[in-house]
Amino acid sequence: MQPTSPVSMYWILLIGTMLLSWIVQLILKSKFAKYSKVPISSGLTGAEVARRMLQENGITNVQVTSTRGRLTDHYNPATKTVNLSEGVYNSNSIMAAAVAAHESGHALQHAKGYVPLKMRSTLVPVVSFASQWVMWVIVAGMLVINTFPQLMLIGIILFALTTLFSLITLPVEVNASQRALAWLNSTGITNYETYPMAKDALKSAAYTYFVAAISSLATLFYYITLFSRRR
Repeated sequence: MQPTSPVSMYWILLIGTMLLSWIVQLILKSKFAKYSKVPISSGLTGAEVARRMLQENGITNVQVTSTRGRLTDHYNPATKTVNLSEGVYNSNSIMAAAVAAHESGHALQHAKGYVPLKMRSTLVPVVSFASQWVMWVIVAGMLVINTFPQLMLIGIILFALTTLFSLITLPVEVNASQRALAWLNSTGITNYETYPMAKDALKSAAYTYFVAAISSLATLFYYITLFSRRR
């Protein structure tokens, strides 16, 4: 029985991670819909939760804004804004509180100089450039790999940067959730009934980043194997 080739292993990993990503997204949407119907006892909206968390942590130079779309919540360190989707900004649900506190957790990371966040922010312009060109360079590199292997190698390096970005994102997101949950619990915004819901929601969101990192690693492995075998 012949061993599975690296290329076949790549396709197995790719299909597996795509399927896993689809499942994780379905679970996240299901949790979002479920916990969006559970109000918090204080009645605070997502926007109010975010502002309160920032204020109580001594952060006065970050604005909380509303952004269009669903699951578009993010913190922008360049503009120092916590951007909450409309469904989070105006809602007083446990889901809204958890998401708002999570994004405010990123603002806390920024204010305290959290190293992984600083590394990720430094990589943003590089990864933005790499993401635009990496596939073009890799495809071109595959076509001329026997005559100009350096081009394929450049493509692999560009893709490795995007993989590194995905890996660094993991501790950044997990730490932001930990900060959010600790604050929600200590302030009494969540209680014995709603705290597990907030934790479950944020854990489900974290899985999406984990799957993305695994998928990126599998793809990088494939490109490296292809380059090694065709040289």
